[in-house]
Amino acid sequence: MTIQVGERIPNGTLHHMTENGPEAITTGEIFDGKKVVLFALPGAFTPTCSAKHLPGFVAKADEIKAKGVDTIACLSVNDAFVMGAWGKDQGVGDKVLMLADGIAEFTQALGLVLDLTPRAMGLRSNRYAMIVDDGVVTLLNNEEPGAFEASSAETVLAAL
Repeated sequence: MTIQVGERIPNGTLHHMTENGPEAITTGEIFDGKKVVLFALPGAFTPTCSAKHLPGFVAKADEIKAKGVDTIACLSVNDAFVMGAWGKDQGVGDKVLMLADGIAEFTQALGLVLDLTPRAMGLRSNRYAMIVDDGVVTLLNNEEPGAFEASSAETVLAAL
């Protein structure tokens, strides 16, 4: 079952790259008491994700945060090393928190899994964007496979 507007983000642990290497971060640390824009995509270094999705949020980060957002986070079913390298490659800096859901556990808990096994990519995250206020989903823009519009930085910014 896909998470719905009005529901709480499930408890879980994700990972992110720090100067000390990969570190665990809980959903409580990410979402509790904060307004968060979380966007997810099928994979780091993939065409649409690298050319449009992540760059849009990096470019619009200041405008999004000016709307009262504490954290902008990018999630993918990749490991923290890949997400860290992709963040560096994309010039993310501290504008976007790059989150790794290495075994798709959090993505499965959200009900937002995209099965790309036929394309030799395994289980991935669907492309989506959500606004989460103190752990509660207030907006969920889930894309149809292959689409990119509802989860763009521009669409999220307009909804804030």
